[in-house]
Amino acid sequence: MSEGEQPLTGGNATPGGAVRRGDTVRKPWTASTPLVREYIDALATRAVPVPQHFGCDNRGRQVIEFMYGTLAHEHGPLSEGQLTAVGRLIRRIHDASESIPFVDEAWDVLIPPPDTASLLCHNDLAPWNLVLNGSVMVFIDWDGAGPSTRVWDLAYAAQSFAGIDPSNAPKVAARRLSCLIAGYAPNEQMRQQLPAAIVQRTAAMHQLLRTAADNGRQPWAAMFTSGHGTYWANAADYAVLHESYWHHATSSE
Repeated sequence: MSEGEQPLTGGNATPGGAVRRGDTVRKPWTASTPLVREYIDALATRAVPVPQHFGCDNRGRQVIEFMYGTLAHEHGPLSEGQLTAVGRLIRRIHDASESIPFVDEAWDVLIPPPDTASLLCHNDLAPWNLVLNGSVMVFIDWDGAGPSTRVWDLAYAAQSFAGIDPSNAPKVAARRLSCLIAGYAPNEQMRQQLPAAIVQRTAAMHQLLRTAADNGRQPWAAMFTSGHGTYWANAADYAVLHESYWHHATSSE
């Protein structure tokens, strides 16, 4: 690490780590970075708030705008109004993405959707990737972006922002979920699909970590043994056990 650079904590899946240098973030360049950069640039032209990507530095690292503010997961539980605003932001990203063409190239999508991908998505919409600065919200860490579906992307966000895990009573998680969904305002078909997708997407995250542990694939193998495996196993059990709550929370009635 060069002088004047500060390591950034909180990320789990950035081999080589990320550092802050002035008003920028420097992180490793990957095979999918050029495609991700094109996607971010396209979102920016459609008035979606995203960090600006400046290309690479003289060490071949990505240079990305540093977003000032507080990460949502360090902020504490988001208010119902903030959860609704998050839902609106995700809908804004998805709507803008509908008009961005893509081809299946060197995208690094860790957990592909069970259905045919229909648009580009962030694929890690979670409190640890959301920066809050007053009323402004910006999602960061787009390295895992790639082809997916609205339902699959929203299902992951729903699990993380609603707190669908044993640390929350199901009624509490369901209320938080309903606030997020109110902001996104999905159509009836999406509402019907979301509860099962939440269950399936949560289980898929646990399976990713378990398979990585079996195969020694880093950094996910280390994440599995350091506590993430237990968290996602419990979250997957919880999601399916209380699926009726998610149906009620996503219902348009």
